[in-house]
Order: sequence, then C-alpha cells, then structure tokens
Amino acid sequence: MSERPLILITNDDGVLASGLNVLAKAAAEVGEALVVAPEREMSGVSHAITLHRPLRVRRLAEGRFAVDGTPVDCVFVAFNHLAARRPALVVSGVNPGPNLGKDVLYSGTMAGAREGCIQGVPSIAFSLVSYKEKPSDELQPILVAVMRQVLAAGLPDGATLNVNIPDRLALPVRFEATRLGKRSYLAEIVERQDPRGNGYLWIGGGLPKLEDASGTDVFAVSEGRVSLCPVPMFAVKGEHIAAIRDFDLCRDNQSL
Repeated sequence: MSERPLILITNDDGVLASGLNVLAKAAAEVGEALVVAPEREMSGVSHAITLHRPLRVRRLAEGRFAVDGTPVDCVFVAFNHLAARRPALVVSGVNPGPNLGKDVLYSGTMAGAREGCIQGVPSIAFSLVSYKEKPSDELQPILVAVMRQVLAAGLPDGATLNVNIPDRLALPVRFEATRLGKRSYLAEIVERQDPRGNGYLWIGGGLPKLEDASGTDVFAVSEGRVSLCPVPMFAVKGEHIAAIRDFDLCRDNQSL
C-alpha cells in the first residue's frame, strides 16, 4: 500500500482560526495532514521571516503545532524541523476575505503558500471572498478537488496557485484559470490620540476600486466562479529588461 501524501497546512489568521480547521479537515481527505500555524493572527505580514529572535514552537496535538512567528516561519520550520518526511503539498488558509490583485503582495496567506513553492513543492493559497463563515460542507468539495488536481497535475515551475472562492457560488460550481486583476484600496491614514494625549496613526483604506476585465481573478469571482490564478515568484518581463538596457548606465561607453 502506497504512503499517503503529507500535506502541510498553515495560515495567517492563527492556529485557532475556523478556516484553518476547515482546510485541515479537507486535507485529511486527500492525504496525511500536518498543521503548523502562527499562534496568533499575522495578517498582512507578507513574506516576513523571523531572523532576530528565537522562535518557540508548541505541540498542541498529534500533527498540530503553533509557532510564535509568521506564516513563512511556520512553513520553514515545518520543512526543516517538524515534518518527519517531505510534504508533497503546502496549503494555506482558508482566509476570511479575498486575496485578489495586489492583495497577494501583502497577504500572509499567500506568503505561507509561496514559501512552500520556494521549498520546491506545489503550493496553494485559499481565500473566501467574504468575511462571514461559509458552511464547511460547501467549501470542502472545492478544497478537496483543487488539492487532488494539483497533486495529480502539479503546477508550473515557480508559480503558487492563488484560489479565491466567491461568497455566492454559481451552481454547478465552475472553476476559471485567471490572471491577477487590479484591486486598489483608497489610501487612508487615520490620526488619533490615545488616552494619554499621545498621537498615533492607523492605516485604513476605503472600499477598493476593482478592475473587472474578463479573464481576471476579480471578474471570475464577481461572476460566481472559483478563481485559480497562478502567481509567479519571479516574473521578469522581456520588455522590462529592454527598458533598463536603454539606461545610459548600461551602455558600453559609460563608466563611473
């Protein structure tokens, strides 16, 4: 009998988050689940890794650990310290709220999955385009189907799969391969005073402006389809290199 694939599960909402439990339950249908997640919420930390203090790991149960660090710390520690064998798949989420367009630059959910990609295994970030909990029996078949597909077919080299599940799903459930759309928050800084009269700033942001062009992740979820967006780790375009090559600095006769 062949060994079941080891699936590493993390998130950025903390080890007690309900979305993590839903994802772990789905992963257990597909393979052997190993949960390594931050001990508290770490939303918006992007790809931060902890280098200047020690990390503490707590074993909460068999195959379930809490780390006092970032999602990237969790994945790195799992691969290099906790996992008894190499994970075959890394999954991150399920995040309450979308990770569309430029969100992927800030998202700790996305970073947890991207670190799995850096470690060399197929990796998926799951987000629900809603801040309300969705019944697990609605999410479970989608999570399981995507995990099984990725384990069977793999992912493009250097790409992390960013999956956004719409709050209102079109039935029957449809999946769409997408590109990142544009989702820009209004810049907002709220200035206030604490009870001692000291000023502080709170980074806010109004409702985002959306680009709903066909083929984007934003458009797909607006139409009730599950967005499957491969996000490359190193996307250097030829035209960008050509533009830099035109710098005076890059010409053969230039020197400092």
